[in-house]
Amino acid sequence: MTTRIEALRIAGEKVGAERGGERAIEVRNPFTRQLVGTVPKASVDEVRRAFAIAAGYRAKLSRAERAAILNRAADAVRARRDEIAALITAESGLALEDTRYEAGRVADVLLFGAIEALRDDGQTFSCDITPHGRKRRVHTLREPLLGAISAITPFNHPMNQVAHKVVPAVATNNRMVLKPSEKVPLAALLFADILYEAGLPPEMLSVVTGDPREIADELITNPQIDLVSFTGGVAIGKAIAAKVGYRRVVLELGGNDPIIVMDDADLDEASTLAVQGSYKNSGQRCTAVKRMLVHEAVAARFTDLVVDKTRAWAYGDPTDAKTRMGTVIDEAAARLFEARVDEAVAQGARVLAGHRRDGALFAPTVLDRVRPAMTVVREETFGPVSPILTFASVDEAVALVNGTAFGLSSSVCTNRLDVITRFVDELQVGTVNVREVPGFRLELTPFGGIKDSGLGYKEGVQEAMKSFTNLKTYTLPWV
Repeated sequence: MTTRIEALRIAGEKVGAERGGERAIEVRNPFTRQLVGTVPKASVDEVRRAFAIAAGYRAKLSRAERAAILNRAADAVRARRDEIAALITAESGLALEDTRYEAGRVADVLLFGAIEALRDDGQTFSCDITPHGRKRRVHTLREPLLGAISAITPFNHPMNQVAHKVVPAVATNNRMVLKPSEKVPLAALLFADILYEAGLPPEMLSVVTGDPREIADELITNPQIDLVSFTGGVAIGKAIAAKVGYRRVVLELGGNDPIIVMDDADLDEASTLAVQGSYKNSGQRCTAVKRMLVHEAVAARFTDLVVDKTRAWAYGDPTDAKTRMGTVIDEAAARLFEARVDEAVAQGARVLAGHRRDGALFAPTVLDRVRPAMTVVREETFGPVSPILTFASVDEAVALVNGTAFGLSSSVCTNRLDVITRFVDELQVGTVNVREVPGFRLELTPFGGIKDSGLGYKEGVQEAMKSFTNLKTYTLPWV
């Protein structure tokens, strides 16, 4: 029997051969370096055709039909969880523990999209509520965009990031052209196939795989685009914002998320959250714990616990059921983390665990004696590195959190309501999670950041559906 991975490789090789070979992209396993699949390298003309198809199509699916498609897709994702996890692991190097969890999250996105598609999102206002009003009523409704949505997704959650773009578009009867990361395109293609099999008209979703150096400009400047939705790095996000022109843009960019451990915290709980937040998904999450800020009164004990739990965090072959962390996306990324830790050590930091690299494998790493100016904590280090900094007061902790260019999420470990209230009020972030990892959320709920983490627009199924629609107001006489 031909596996899904083999089928994608065969199809990609056929397309590549038809185009002379150079028009194909190889996808290789970061752990073994073996070929996983081959996908077409789209040309600018092909991207233009995709936008023309999307912009020219007018979806007429009822709310019930949209919900049924999304529910059928959710059922398929649940039934094919192991297949999906194996594919994501093969192309990304993430541990099966993480990719099985990702498949479950994808099913949740589809479920919430189905629920929200059924919800009446209009409002009604009576107009006789002031002396200047009349006996009329104002009604609102949400309509799909006139043009197409351009969606660009990163490598770190190969299918769930895609789902967060595609599902709100389907739920609102929009048409989307999706460009997944060229490093992990196979999960996106599988997700599209699942939706087509569930009944989605192909005109509502096109997936273009290609080299961003060749097609990126078309993905953000094509005149038939109404909205660009991008998740990825800060520099690219700002370049898109500068070039996109007079159209809507939703940017979900980087993070430098802290876990703040107060002197009254349950240190066993806090250290568990800290290592989970640092090493799940190989540390490749915008909401991963990037900085551990610890009250000086408990820093020594907390550090010992983090070191012990880090050394116990099994890493290696991502297909081994005992492995808790696989590779990062490629060897170049692992070399970057290695270099940042080396730089921090040269500046006075101390390695307490890890700091070993083998190809794209980078061991979970703990550092202390870290200063805020060090690159490893000033910039987003998008991998399994745990720098520990200490503070003496809430004021100092707030200053440390707010002292970077990022403002995505945070974690606070304390039982004191007055301290929690201060952090909620004063941290310049999009989310504050108390006694949880910074990345905790439901796929339904608002998610996003401020400053260099984003423009303040939120993702999550509900908020994305709002971004993907135009609000129309109409009034009627009312007696």
